[in-house]
Amino acid sequence: MKRRREGAPTKILLTSISAMVAETTTFPIDLMKTRLQLHGESLSLGSTRPTNGFRVASEIVRQQGPLGLYKGLSPAILRHLFYTPIRIVGYEHLRNSLKSDGGALSLPAKALSGGLSGVIAQLVASPADLVKVRMQAGGRFVSQGFQPRYSGCFDALNKIARAEGVGGLWKGVFPNVQRAFLVNMGELACYDHAKRFVIKNQISDDNIYAHTLASIMSGLTATALSCPADVVKTRMMNQSKSKEGKVMYSSSYDCLVKTVKIEGLRALWKGFFPTWARLGPWQFVFWVSYEKFRQIAGFSSF
Repeated sequence: MKRRREGAPTKILLTSISAMVAETTTFPIDLMKTRLQLHGESLSLGSTRPTNGFRVASEIVRQQGPLGLYKGLSPAILRHLFYTPIRIVGYEHLRNSLKSDGGALSLPAKALSGGLSGVIAQLVASPADLVKVRMQAGGRFVSQGFQPRYSGCFDALNKIARAEGVGGLWKGVFPNVQRAFLVNMGELACYDHAKRFVIKNQISDDNIYAHTLASIMSGLTATALSCPADVVKTRMMNQSKSKEGKVMYSSSYDCLVKTVKIEGLRALWKGFFPTWARLGPWQFVFWVSYEKFRQIAGFSSF
């Protein structure tokens, strides 16, 4: 069947739907990852017992019920309505623009295209990402008997802007952008390159098997590259000023140094397995959905 070229509006629609499906499916794992990354901040104030993803999940369900695993889903969906279409469409545009005479683009060029697309997307979506982290972390206050900081996504945006200024919505944007560059450099370039490698070497046709293999490789690569920046980003975005106007971390570098000094170098990969456990299924659900939607619409493969 002859494939037709899709326009930007159609790509945006398809990526948004696929991202919402993937985000909803894997959100509980993302919540566990965030709680694990924040675990250990109190080590500077006193001891805290070790924990893991299963313990975190069981405590959330015990204290808040099964729906507690979806705390912060609305800003996560809102974020992907901006983040995913911009990075996917941006990457495809850069990739196609850099190709010469229909030739294949090199892996470094794909990596750079993916990284730049991720940076632009994250700059736009950073406020929604901030709200997501705050709402996910807020469940800890509820479990301790306190009132939640925010009643919803828009309440969080309003309170943060009023208390910390409009610029406060972009708190942690530097480590966020760093993470986005690394994630998309690994995710988009690796998926694109791995899928074409699988098809070119006749390991599989352009079908769900090729998409699955490529998504597994891209998930592992993206996780290994981005986990340290993700830990710093999460901690920077979660902190708020005390009554004295002080914050725990003065910059992303300060957060990096304090994390390593107090918790050791391995703390930079805290939440690695939940991150990979989320990115792997997320990649699989997103790419399989996206490729399938493109096929149904009669468009060419990614």
